[in-house]
Amino acid sequence: MKTTDYFGTTDYIFMGLYVLVLIFLGFYLKRLASRSLDNYICGGKNIPWWAMGISGMASFLDLAGTAVIVSFLFLMGPKGLFIEFRGGAVLILPFMMLWTGKWHRRSGCLTGAQWNIYRFGDCWGGRASQLMGVIATVLTTIGMLAYLIIGAGVFLSTFLPYSPEACSLTLLVMATLYTMMSGFYGVIFTDLFQVAIILVAVIYISFKAFTGVADVGEISQIAMKVTGSPDWINGSPQWNVHVPQGYEVYKHLLIFASFYLIRTIVAGLGTGADPRYFGAKNDRECAKLSMLWTLLMTVRWPMMIGIAVMGLYLVNDLLPEQAKLKEAAALIHKAHPETDKPQWGTLISSIANAPDKQDPALVGSLQSLLGKDKWAEKMNLLSYEGTVNPEKILSAVLMMSVAEGMRGVLVIALIAAALSTFGSWVNLATGQFVNDFYKDWVRPQAKTRELIFASWGSVVGIVVLSYLFSLTLDSINDIWGWMMMGFGAGFLVPAFLRLYWWRFNGAGSAIGTLIGIAAAIAQRLLWPDLNEIWQFVFVLAVGFLSSVIVALLTEPTDPDVLRKMYLETRPFGVWGHLKDTLSPEERAKTSREHRQDLIALPFALLWQTTLFLAPMLFIIHNWEGFAVSAAICVGSFAAIWFLWFRHQPKDNFYH
Repeated sequence: MKTTDYFGTTDYIFMGLYVLVLIFLGFYLKRLASRSLDNYICGGKNIPWWAMGISGMASFLDLAGTAVIVSFLFLMGPKGLFIEFRGGAVLILPFMMLWTGKWHRRSGCLTGAQWNIYRFGDCWGGRASQLMGVIATVLTTIGMLAYLIIGAGVFLSTFLPYSPEACSLTLLVMATLYTMMSGFYGVIFTDLFQVAIILVAVIYISFKAFTGVADVGEISQIAMKVTGSPDWINGSPQWNVHVPQGYEVYKHLLIFASFYLIRTIVAGLGTGADPRYFGAKNDRECAKLSMLWTLLMTVRWPMMIGIAVMGLYLVNDLLPEQAKLKEAAALIHKAHPETDKPQWGTLISSIANAPDKQDPALVGSLQSLLGKDKWAEKMNLLSYEGTVNPEKILSAVLMMSVAEGMRGVLVIALIAAALSTFGSWVNLATGQFVNDFYKDWVRPQAKTRELIFASWGSVVGIVVLSYLFSLTLDSINDIWGWMMMGFGAGFLVPAFLRLYWWRFNGAGSAIGTLIGIAAAIAQRLLWPDLNEIWQFVFVLAVGFLSSVIVALLTEPTDPDVLRKMYLETRPFGVWGHLKDTLSPEERAKTSREHRQDLIALPFALLWQTTLFLAPMLFIIHNWEGFAVSAAICVGSFAAIWFLWFRHQPKDNFYH
């Protein structure tokens, strides 16, 4: 199969221009980023709030996540949104918008790890917590990049006659080079460029999907035939939903959605240590960039449901007899019994793209079973279980349902999304590694030039480890689920307690994080098939017990350090004895701010959920569901505005 079957001259011209612009931006921004470590990590706090809000949207709109969410929307319809309460619906944004973003900004720190010194003091507990913060961020980044690498490989190998590993490796080299050179400036300004491309893709896909649907009844019939779901068009969470083999764990949707929401609330309460908030000029900018970030995230959902709808029609035309897929998978398993799930994508790619290099008998049997017409495209949709691989719907739609020229633009848009997320994660990990480990622990006397070189070295090291880790994983959903519900739970408790409990100390934070991460890794090695809910319960329980016990058995934080942190940050929670030291006027002002923040939270969660749900229901012509969701969305936003945003001062609350 030749790449020209999928890409024409116009596609390659667009791709070439895209790469040239990235290279130009990388070299141009290198000079700005290299002036100081502050510039490299958070742009010297000179970047406009709207640019950081746009960049935040781009950093959350990744290729692998898009493929995962499209797969659930393809299987379940708009209800797939509720599976992504575990992370893809980014319901941590309301917490960052309302209070955790401004709390971190008020510290004046550069990174989340440095914030631990600010919170616990420059003592062994604070230093250990700072170091564990670096380790947790680097390990999280390695896991997230591995997830991105798998997604990029699966996506690109559908179009190109190369293995997923070769495709992702090529993309990694390009992304690594420009991220190394330009630091946070590169993250922000390449995101602005890439968001423009993403918006073109969103408009095109949404319009094509919307106009390609006759009515909601037609979608229902095709969805029933293709996925077996009897209620595909419904946008409300249900107790039971129909799912295929390999996805049975998500059958009880309402239980999972509720549990994922709890997980998101726990995670959201400890968020806010993002370079964008450390780079904001005041509290109001934290609110505005978060609100813009949330609004822009909306564009992702009509595009993804549009791809899912187009996927339904495509599979219905291409594979009207899906039972043959199970027979095809059985033939491949018999011919390659040594192939397990992590290697399945590479094997399928090689059979589809280079059939002349495979066993002729196997290829002949597969072609006889599936038909020679569009045989490679059918093969690329074949899952390990012998069903339609929902994680391939995204690439299949772009490959077969989009015209030349626009296909190149859409592929670039999704690659841009992958690179934006890549750059954000790498910048976050690199900033903490250099600022909070190399500069503090290894070379305190290092000059700016040396620190920039150390940043480059850390980028390369993190990327290499991420690539090696990606080779051991089963699927995009596999690693995403574990990162959100297993590994991520390892440091949720310390991240939460440091903001809301005065008695929590550096020792509890450091050792609690260490034990929590160890528990998550042990679960992955010893019980890899553990249900996501039990992953979360196990790791969170271990992290909670270890954090609290260690904190109570060791000395509390220095009162002077704690008082300074409280007076500058003003968190709510168990801080009573410190709040009592404020004047009556300041105490009333602080209580009023806390009350406004908390009252707005349920409205913010509801606003964001319906903000994502309403356009999906519009795309599939579910007018009744759209009207209800849109009304709730408008009402929730009005409540946020009157109860919270209009009270935000143009400067800072506290000086």
